[in-house]
Amino acid sequence: MSEQANEQVVTHVVVQQQEGNGMATAGLVLGIIGVVLNFIPFLPYILGGLAIIFGVVGMKKPIKKGVAKAGLILGIVTIALKISFWLFLSALFSGY
Repeated sequence: MSEQANEQVVTHVVVQQQEGNGMATAGLVLGIIGVVLNFIPFLPYILGGLAIIFGVVGMKKPIKKGVAKAGLILGIVTIALKISFWLFLSALFSGY
């Protein structure tokens, strides 16, 4: 009886951490920063390009595909805004 009294029940709980998509989040953050800082001369090209790359890589994972798609779209919008800004300036100063 003394052996049964000394036995202890040990329970192990395994908590599985939810998988994330860091590339999708990075693409979204870079896309937002690129749109906000679009008035800086060359920084939006870098941020938009990285947002597009991270968005495409992030869309390959089944988790947070919407975040990856938003990063991809914001990267495209960042580069499109910057190109349209330069086209507007060139048209303004060319005299048309």
